[in-house]
Amino acid sequence: MNPFAPIRLQDDYVVLEPLSLDHVPALEAAAADGELWNLTVTSVPPPGQARDYVEKALQGQADGLMLPFAVREASSGEIVGSTRYYEIDPALPRLAIGYTWYAKRWQKTHLNTACKRLLLEHAFETLGCVAVAFHTDERNEDSQRAIERLGAQREGVLRAHRRRTDGSLRNTVCFSILADEWPNVANWLGMRLNRLAAG
Repeated sequence: MNPFAPIRLQDDYVVLEPLSLDHVPALEAAAADGELWNLTVTSVPPPGQARDYVEKALQGQADGLMLPFAVREASSGEIVGSTRYYEIDPALPRLAIGYTWYAKRWQKTHLNTACKRLLLEHAFETLGCVAVAFHTDERNEDSQRAIERLGAQREGVLRAHRRRTDGSLRNTVCFSILADEWPNVANWLGMRLNRLAAG
């Protein structure tokens, strides 16, 4: 059995379900909340391009490089964004978490903490990862702060690492959490999630 096969993860706050073409209309609607595609530091699909976005993610999954999810808010049942495992290295094992975005009204809520806790828990406790990485645009300071709030350690910057959607060169800030750091991070995320969910 392939441990990196598509899987559904859930808790009381969020459901992460394997991404499929069935999610295209809901992802279009989620991206429209805040016109998120206008932010060149994100990977949000522009109007009419959600199908292509999903197809590319599924090709990455077929190639064994990615495991993409649709993010469903548990209480409403609404699809509110997407996230994925990527840069999967089964030999170590190690992976990265990213390509994460949420409808504007769900940003800066408990949702991201719940989502990342599920992904990290599965990566460390089920997949046995030795490390989990996070990468973000150097210009995306909100994302950097969100990653730091998870308890990840900043490792450095990859200069001229890739191109943004507007064609400009991006410097990528790298963070990671190691397996032996996970127990403390898990405790911290649990306390943070309880506090955020309580309002």
